[in-house]
Amino acid sequence: MKKFGLLLAGGIAAAVLLSTIVPMIGLAVSLVLLYLIFKQFLKAKSTGAKIGLGIVGFIVLVASIHNVPAVIGLVAAYVLYLVYKNWNSNKVSKVKEDSDPFTNFEKQWNELNKC
Repeated sequence: MKKFGLLLAGGIAAAVLLSTIVPMIGLAVSLVLLYLIFKQFLKAKSTGAKIGLGIVGFIVLVASIHNVPAVIGLVAAYVLYLVYKNWNSNKVSKVKEDSDPFTNFEKQWNELNKC
């Protein structure tokens, strides 16, 4: 049943990721452009160049805000990573060898004293 849930979550996450690939690319391009414009803005010496770069930067910022669904794609990619990571993990519970609580206490006490 666990594998079915992981498969279902992975399938939904893959579908969401594939549907948000284009906004993710758009967001990446617009963030790179914003970075380059900001670096040029800091290098500019004239006021006119700073105003022009500020206007262009604002336009690119508005374009990047329109790619907000890319964040959903990033969440879907993270869910796919978690599904991949947990696919073969087997959580085996430890069976106590001794039912005597004092032997477990002594083992834990010895481990604490080693530190």
